[in-house]
Amino acid sequence: MSEIATLRQAIVTRSTLLTQSGFILGGTLFLGLMAQIAIPVPGSPVPVTGQTLAVLLLGAAYGANLGLATLAFYILMGVVGAPIFSSGHHGLTWLTGPTGGYLVGMAVASVVVGALAGRKWDQKIATVIPTMIIGEIIVFGFGLTWLQHATAMTWSMTFSKGFSPFVLGEIIKIGIASTALPTVWRFVAKR
Repeated sequence: MSEIATLRQAIVTRSTLLTQSGFILGGTLFLGLMAQIAIPVPGSPVPVTGQTLAVLLLGAAYGANLGLATLAFYILMGVVGAPIFSSGHHGLTWLTGPTGGYLVGMAVASVVVGALAGRKWDQKIATVIPTMIIGEIIVFGFGLTWLQHATAMTWSMTFSKGFSPFVLGEIIKIGIASTALPTVWRFVAKR
């Protein structure tokens, strides 16, 4: 028997097309709901949302492949018209506009966080915190680069509008994910 690597595998040991589809749909709904927790940032096209917390949790719980499939489905559904991006936005322009890099970064982060979780980095505080930080760096790396390119703001202004207002919230999200994941693993290990 192969070793269990992700929370999804530990909780639902049998993987079928139906269970994977259910996880993708459930993860997409979770992302869509977390995106509706949106606080506008004055002067910035990027709101503070719950999406990054959802991405960190889903990437770790689902693993790289299922995490990516979920993010890809989420982005596809938003592009074709489901109002699941922040504040109920949808459409291709939301992906290709100033905030698109954050969405792409979330997809890439789900793969990296999922791969690290597959190596059990989500099971202990000492490794889960760096895992979540790496995920955040990826999201903001793509997001800031895309934002700067799309708006032609200076890099200083890009950081001012696309990063600085988010620091405290992202630290809280890292804290939530970094305590929740090892706690859930301890519970799952006792089953």
